[in-house]
Amino acid sequence: MAYKTVNPYTNEVEHEYANSTAAEIEAALAAGHELYQQWRTGAGLAERKAVITRLGELLRERRTEMAELMTRDMGKLIGEAEGEVDLCASFCDYYVEKADEFLAPKPIYTTTGNAHILKQALGVLLAVEPWNFPFYQIARVFIPNFLVGNPMVLKDASNCPTSAQAFCDLVLEAGAPKGSLTNLFVSYDQVSEIIADPRIAGVCLTGSERGGEAVAAEAGKHLKKSTMELGGNDAFIVLEDADLDKLAATVGFARLYNAGQVCTSSKRFIVPEGMKDQFVEMLKAAFSQVKMGDPLDRSTTLAPLSSKRAKEKLQKQVDKAIAGGATVAYGNEPVDLPGQFFMPTILTDLDQDSPIFNEELFGPVAEVYTYKTEAEAIAMANNSSYGLGNTVFGSNIQHAREVAAQIETGMSWINSAWASLAEIPFGGVKRSGYGRELSEFGFTEFVNHHLVYEPE
Repeated sequence: MAYKTVNPYTNEVEHEYANSTAAEIEAALAAGHELYQQWRTGAGLAERKAVITRLGELLRERRTEMAELMTRDMGKLIGEAEGEVDLCASFCDYYVEKADEFLAPKPIYTTTGNAHILKQALGVLLAVEPWNFPFYQIARVFIPNFLVGNPMVLKDASNCPTSAQAFCDLVLEAGAPKGSLTNLFVSYDQVSEIIADPRIAGVCLTGSERGGEAVAAEAGKHLKKSTMELGGNDAFIVLEDADLDKLAATVGFARLYNAGQVCTSSKRFIVPEGMKDQFVEMLKAAFSQVKMGDPLDRSTTLAPLSSKRAKEKLQKQVDKAIAGGATVAYGNEPVDLPGQFFMPTILTDLDQDSPIFNEELFGPVAEVYTYKTEAEAIAMANNSSYGLGNTVFGSNIQHAREVAAQIETGMSWINSAWASLAEIPFGGVKRSGYGRELSEFGFTEFVNHHLVYEPE
């Protein structure tokens, strides 16, 4: 597997990295396991909190420098990349503040004696992370697990190696001991070998279904705990009483942020039949205003896709939808710019028999579906092998909540596009994966809930 930075705007190779050797992998596992032995019963928490506090400071001090690395790796807008650095810094603040609370022993009340749960480190973890949020994806698993006392080895996406290494270098600069977080440039065969190693206690992955199936199978084979976040084709249900001004202000962000390369971005817009034309005009207004160009230029509002491969895959999906009866209401035209740009596109005249209905389109393409009854909208949203997130838009908040409660998904947003915050859990159901990241749920995913019981 070739690890290299190919700038999606210039198409130039900026950095290349040699694959990690067996000796480097062994050194990473040995160093991590040695730290786990020191930390497993809770020692060193104060020192680890100081490291994360300093990491937050470094992220803020080098905000634009770190953001530029992400932009060059995978093409995101510089402003969006800076926002990603800010979000990672907020994770540092949140988990340092909450670590003592989340790790405190929990009493269990029983009439037969005394019992409590100790929350202890589990061991060295393997993180397999994607390219679409190069810092955020690492930060949301590393920061809580480091505070727990779980060292981590990282296998990041092959197209954002510079960002991955920069984050790990920043962790060391913040004062973390060697072995706390080690970035490895490994092949898929080496990933399997790492999972099999007895020093690895668990695996967390964000990525494709295919990658999740392979890694989960390896983890299961060796009885290692795993968490999987595998994407989605999130529904955005517009109810009859939706506030149209708020809706118009939301739909652009819901689909175009990060060039549409967000697992929780809205893909399937499900609207009342009578609102279809008006809603399509809303999308057109948002999509037609974008300015494509150099993502390092702050006047650019739509970045290129992450790679030529990503652009080609998305085009094949759009072509398949059109062949299956979809109408192009806007877009799907070549972009006369360097780089891997994809014109924002709106597809209509879709139904549940469309060949793309159950696919994830990872880019700036909106699919518009219509419904006659609310029950039909809910059934359409649930007719998916995915279950990551969904949005419900309606003025009657209580009713919108009732609709959201009927969606088979891990996360719902009311009158809002997707969101990710330190204090709210992130994760899905069905083929969108299992387990949670962020919040207290994410903090304790890889914790040994150690029962201590004293009968009377």
